[in-house]
Amino acid sequence: MAQGSGSGFGRRSLLRGAAAGSAALALPALSCAAPAQARSGRPSADWGVQVGDVTTSSGLVWVRSDRPARMVVQTAATDSFRHARSWHGPVLGPDTDFTGVTSLHGLPSGEQVHYRVLLADPDDPRRTGEPVAGTFRTAPTGRRADLRFHWSGDLAGQGWGINPDRGGYRIYEDMRRRNPDFFLCSGDNIYADNPIPERVTLPDGRIWRNVTTEEKSKVAETLAEFRGAFRYNLLDDNLRRFNAQVPTITQWDDHEVHNNWYPGQLLDDDRYTEKRTDVLSARSLRAFGEYFPIRTLRPDRGGTSRSSEAESGGGRVYRVVSHGPLLDVFVLDMRRYRNANSPGRQTDDPQGILGAEQLRWLKRELSRSRAVWKVIASDMPLGLVVPDGKTNFEAVAQGDPGAPLGRELQLAELLRHIKHDRVTGTVWLTTDVHYTAAQHYAPERAAFKDFEPFWEFVSGPLNAGGFQALKLDGTFGPEQPFIKAPDRANTSPAESPQYFGEVDIDGGSGELTVRLRQEGGQVLFSKVLQPGRVGQ
Repeated sequence: MAQGSGSGFGRRSLLRGAAAGSAALALPALSCAAPAQARSGRPSADWGVQVGDVTTSSGLVWVRSDRPARMVVQTAATDSFRHARSWHGPVLGPDTDFTGVTSLHGLPSGEQVHYRVLLADPDDPRRTGEPVAGTFRTAPTGRRADLRFHWSGDLAGQGWGINPDRGGYRIYEDMRRRNPDFFLCSGDNIYADNPIPERVTLPDGRIWRNVTTEEKSKVAETLAEFRGAFRYNLLDDNLRRFNAQVPTITQWDDHEVHNNWYPGQLLDDDRYTEKRTDVLSARSLRAFGEYFPIRTLRPDRGGTSRSSEAESGGGRVYRVVSHGPLLDVFVLDMRRYRNANSPGRQTDDPQGILGAEQLRWLKRELSRSRAVWKVIASDMPLGLVVPDGKTNFEAVAQGDPGAPLGRELQLAELLRHIKHDRVTGTVWLTTDVHYTAAQHYAPERAAFKDFEPFWEFVSGPLNAGGFQALKLDGTFGPEQPFIKAPDRANTSPAESPQYFGEVDIDGGSGELTVRLRQEGGQVLFSKVLQPGRVGQ
């Protein structure tokens, strides 16, 4: 992959030092209690660092302290940190679970940025802990630099957590070694409704062992429990090492709250004392914003009161992240604005799965985009029939291959807009269903015909149970040239491969290549798409 202009060193050699430093992080203590404010010593950042929503000139740096601390970030062109620039961030305290984000701006485009985070005693800035280092690359302003990113989702699902016998979340090391410019996590970053047991007996008699914590011993209901669920994944050294090298673009889906949830729902689940999904989702969204660096979702800058743990901190998940002239990523939120799951046979459905406001936003921003490629990051697949019980449906499709009904009406409106407004280079990426597939949609095969052909690629899980393939709905004319899925429900990561997708964009030709990979890096399917087209 080309290194882009302005870089005096090979990118891969520059990353070795940061990766080695991250690998040296000690495993954070498994205590589930909040950091002790009266502890002696200096602040510590054992949970690692993350960078999110990187653009041509900006990014967000995240850290968590073990006690109250002032966050300071230093950036430099090399890992020697000569001529470093300092960025003074917030004081980390209990209001954000001792997490914090510092915004970096005015960064050079297309360059490797080395950074380190120092945590200082708020009362004595000379008392600082050991710095934690990371690196990332800003997006280029020119088209000549190649671009690579990965996507997947579904982490610690169905009770399959961090297994020390397997080396933890090994797939993150597979992705890190591929050296992507960023990682798109398509949702289900946690399974708030799936406790993590100490042991699970597999069908062949083997024992799956999990790292466990108090918060993950039950379903998440309180803000503290949601915070603990997000914190659980950071116990994995593969993930912390990955975070120190690869920036993220993160969205959410149902298991951040509860399986198949929708606004206004009252849970029929005896494990819960709080059954209002509106309360649970607000708590989860607050913790989600605390544990991921997301430009539009900043709890430390929220306009809502923090006196109630039910407050989310304000903001939204859906956004556009521009990665230079080659790529814009349109991050959707198919949870917070959807209507209730139903049989999906409505002939009029303005709310749908996105809500009217988000749909208007998406159409407007797609039309404004001048990027060669417009990746639509969808937390749910479009044409796969995802059931919710015996009669209701969870995603867009509902199994009727005829004219659009229910939530399909919103998708039809969006696809019509893309065609008639001549929006070029759209590609849909998703996860959710716990297998990997490539799906092509074309009007000549469809009941609804007023759209141009497009591709949807499915990849996941990262570390969760595998599930059987779902049926395709014929309304938008899909066909499936590739699919790989287990033949039974909830196969463990020890029995069924885990999956991630890889996208390469050639800076010279503009060609976009999608590769569906499995744990270990093996390529299962590859497709090359040409730039400048409304349909493919």
